[in-house]
Amino acid sequence: MTAAQEQMGWPARYLGELATQRQLSPHTVAAYRRDLQELAQLAGHKDWAQLTHHDIRRFAAKLHAGGQSPRSIARKLSGWRGFYDWLSRQLPLSANPAEGVRAPRRPKTLPKALSVDDAVQLMEANAKGHPEPAELCERAMFELLYSSGLRVSELAGLDMVYTEGGNGTPASLGWLDLQAGEVVVTGKGRRMRRVPVGGPARSALSAWLAVRPAARDGSAALFLSARGTRVTPRVVQSRLKAHALRAGTPVHVHPHVLRHSFASHVLQSSGDLRAVQELLGHASITSTQIYTALDFQHLAAVYDKAHPRAKAK
Repeated sequence: MTAAQEQMGWPARYLGELATQRQLSPHTVAAYRRDLQELAQLAGHKDWAQLTHHDIRRFAAKLHAGGQSPRSIARKLSGWRGFYDWLSRQLPLSANPAEGVRAPRRPKTLPKALSVDDAVQLMEANAKGHPEPAELCERAMFELLYSSGLRVSELAGLDMVYTEGGNGTPASLGWLDLQAGEVVVTGKGRRMRRVPVGGPARSALSAWLAVRPAARDGSAALFLSARGTRVTPRVVQSRLKAHALRAGTPVHVHPHVLRHSFASHVLQSSGDLRAVQELLGHASITSTQIYTALDFQHLAAVYDKAHPRAKAK
């Protein structure tokens, strides 16, 4: 076997094992084949065993410069690592040259947020004169999500009041203090924080509590499912989605959209990034700084609409 034949033979053997021993789908094997063909093209006349860590880094940079996405490059690097892991069992390699090579960082995507008008319309949509208890529960949940910027898991974990626990039940991790106009929640890293509750949300909560039935499991859960047990994040998500569709909201709405909208709107009004950090429960200001870009987008949109010289004629 010539060196060239051996060079092409290793990928064929590897792909054959993927198909037969690991029983990967033909589509997946074809994707691995394309990635290895691209690696062979980048390597030129170099043998597989001659490629170094520096070569693979250079190849990844070349792919990025050619317009390939970080996600695509990361997938190819993963495939190359797998091939070299296998090849190291066939040849005496000093190291896996693809090990430790990272794809370029993906650009941060800005969180979606509703406009103020869309958020208000969503909150006020489908308000009936005599709503059913389930509708009052939903309205209170949605108002509280937007009013206080809670994570959906924090909302679902709220109790009506603080309970000490006992008899095998844990103490409250989150609870409503309607008289003080705030909720206490336990967020990521088990960090507790107090968050104000706005007037419309307090009114919606009072209306729900006035008709809330006793929970079937005897818990003090603030929000209940149709079965009378503590509501789950998935149920909140599905109810909000259905509500937004009925309201004609122009974008897909899930609980995190309301959290993003809360943060963006507070920052637009106050400009106080540290306050938004505390309200959201972010451990680092870095996590909150993405909303400054959202705020700039809002300002840029206002400028484009209002300034007579904003757009070229």
